[in-house]
Amino acid sequence: MSTGNPRATLAAACVVGPLMTLVVTGPSVAVPDIGADLHSSLAAAQWVVDGYMLTASSSLAAMGSLADRVGHRRMFTWGMAFFAFWMTVSGLANSILLLDVSRAIAGFGSGAALASITAILAQSFDGAARAKAFGLFGTFLGAGLAFGPMFGGVLVNLWGWRSVFLVLAAVSALVLLSTPLLPRPEPNRGPRFDWTGTFAFGFGVALFVLALVEGPGRGWTDPVVLGSAVGCLVLMVAFVAVERRTEHPMFDLGLFARPQFLAVCLVPLVLAFSFVALVIVLPPYLTSTSGLSAFRIGLVLLLLTGPSLVMPAVTGVLAQKVSQRVLFVVLLCFSAAGAAWLTMVEPGASTAALAGPLLFLGIGYGISLGILDGAAVSAVEPERMGMAAGMFNTVRLASDAVSMAGLGTLVTALTKSALDSGAVSGYPGGAEALTSRALQGGLTEAAKTLPAGAVRDRAVTAVTDAYASGLHTTMWIVAAACAVSAVVVGSLLSGTKPSGDAPVEASGDSATASPEPASAH
Repeated sequence: MSTGNPRATLAAACVVGPLMTLVVTGPSVAVPDIGADLHSSLAAAQWVVDGYMLTASSSLAAMGSLADRVGHRRMFTWGMAFFAFWMTVSGLANSILLLDVSRAIAGFGSGAALASITAILAQSFDGAARAKAFGLFGTFLGAGLAFGPMFGGVLVNLWGWRSVFLVLAAVSALVLLSTPLLPRPEPNRGPRFDWTGTFAFGFGVALFVLALVEGPGRGWTDPVVLGSAVGCLVLMVAFVAVERRTEHPMFDLGLFARPQFLAVCLVPLVLAFSFVALVIVLPPYLTSTSGLSAFRIGLVLLLLTGPSLVMPAVTGVLAQKVSQRVLFVVLLCFSAAGAAWLTMVEPGASTAALAGPLLFLGIGYGISLGILDGAAVSAVEPERMGMAAGMFNTVRLASDAVSMAGLGTLVTALTKSALDSGAVSGYPGGAEALTSRALQGGLTEAAKTLPAGAVRDRAVTAVTDAYASGLHTTMWIVAAACAVSAVVVGSLLSGTKPSGDAPVEASGDSATASPEPASAH
């Protein structure tokens, strides 16, 4: 095996990690500009983010297994080149369809690159050095998450939405220059991979997201929506049947019978709605209801994402003294309080008014970053940590993809329900068209087609109030889910030891605990 250069490996990982978060959070603030420029429907604009998350999350486990077989460095090189190419296509796309397709295809390259680089990083360091390397890797991941919206906002303001994708493509191409310095271990065939289970799970989640995204526009009884929902149900039933019979399953479903592991998997599902999806939902809301620019939105969202930079370190200290149960209940309570508080913030509110709820939501998520991975692998025996980490991260990423579609769908449905259609009847295309533009962040521009004066003011007020009502009701639902989850998780984790007793660094990555890191991310 080629040992490579450990410093170069760490540097590459610390660029690739945040790059794969920037590719989600950065474009989120560009969606309003994309929708206006490419004249897209609401569902098509949602797929700019949802399509990428879907393919990246569903392919991660398969890409990790392929990397074991063909070689991690080779898979990393292929993944980064593939990702860079399709990001370039995204930046040059002249239609929303091409943009959505190229973004979705790029997700496969992202999954390959991320699964490979974490394995390479784990192979380049041992013991305490490995824990430190993954700690630094996690810090850069947090930075990508924290500054992603601002990064996207700056680029959109300076050079337009296309620059977001083209800059990501250029950075990816530069990372490829480091590949000769990476170690080149011999391929390891390992046990037979569960292709059937992976296919059933990935496509089942994809069909579920398709139904969620297309439902509001097509109608919930539309054949495409109903067919997707039925297909999802069939594939998930098949997935459970396959996993129970195969010798080397993708998921050992028996792990969900363990209260601690079940609790750890429930937390990211809830946080996906209270944090991850909110990073995508808030930019168009702030654009339409407050008239904020992409750059201003990026700054405001630092209140939400910024705690991800500092809370993991704080949690790492607390985890040595406080039980996992207490930390999980506290973070869910912060999330519940933040979501409830956000319902009291009216359209056009100042940054100061938004600061409290966004900080609470960000602190809740930031605490989770310090303990979730370690808690997932500490719930099982050492020889099963690789599978536990792979299962947990698959659940987490699938939750992110579903939450982005689900929260947007809920806000859309509630907004349309609350809208007084008569107040916007003068808009070309009617209330449906104006609502669609507003939910993409294009209310101000769309309203300019109405006669100035009372007609325009009445329409803008009606849509703004309906949009705020839709978001507020949605956040009440999220707050209730977080509060109920705090009780459920507290019950499931009763009797657990302080998380400092776990066999993993409290702030570290799951890969630090297992010799099978390819499946850990």
